[in-house]
Amino acid sequence: MLLPLSDYGRDGAPITFKAWACSNPTCGFNIRIDNGELSYGKTIGPSQK
Repeated sequence: MLLPLSDYGRDGAPITFKAWACSNPTCGFNIRIDNGELSYGKTIGPSQK
């Protein structure tokens, strides 16, 4: 099952459903929207600033 995740933008505005991640840790599939671009894959790692 994919779970919706939200975040906050640079100006503090909420971004609803910025990413979706698989609820099963061994699955690792995720979908993410960054600056209007869609990315997806099978690895989830820590965010870097």
